[in-house]
Amino acid sequence: MVDRKREDELREAIELLYFSYRAFTAGPDRILQKRGLGRVHHRVLYFISRNPGLSVNELLDVLQISKQALNTPLRQLASMKLVDNARAPHDARVRELRLTAEGIKLEARLSGTQMLHLEEMFAGAGPKAERGWRDIMQRLAAG
Repeated sequence: MVDRKREDELREAIELLYFSYRAFTAGPDRILQKRGLGRVHHRVLYFISRNPGLSVNELLDVLQISKQALNTPLRQLASMKLVDNARAPHDARVRELRLTAEGIKLEARLSGTQMLHLEEMFAGAGPKAERGWRDIMQRLAAG
């Protein structure tokens, strides 16, 4: 068990993580809300953008969500003509995901707001702080 002072510091770190994530997602949330979309849609667009031709199963693995949790958002994005879901040339059973031209524009706008936000924060904090932040984020992501 940690002492009271350390517990307070760790609780403050938890709160900072919550509040910083809220600030980080605020811009994209406003853009998504106008289209009736949410954060899961952004994550889907983002990872398809980073990995064109990604299969549905590969996307499930990246997002660590169930098929049921992905089904509705992916169907919505396809019906809005933001994502294309085509058969893979190497295997007709595999569906490859790609962003449409409109999907590329939306994803760039969503992630662009976040990149600007990060760039401002990193520039203000300096390279040493950015390296420290990246180290902590990588450790958190690794579990």
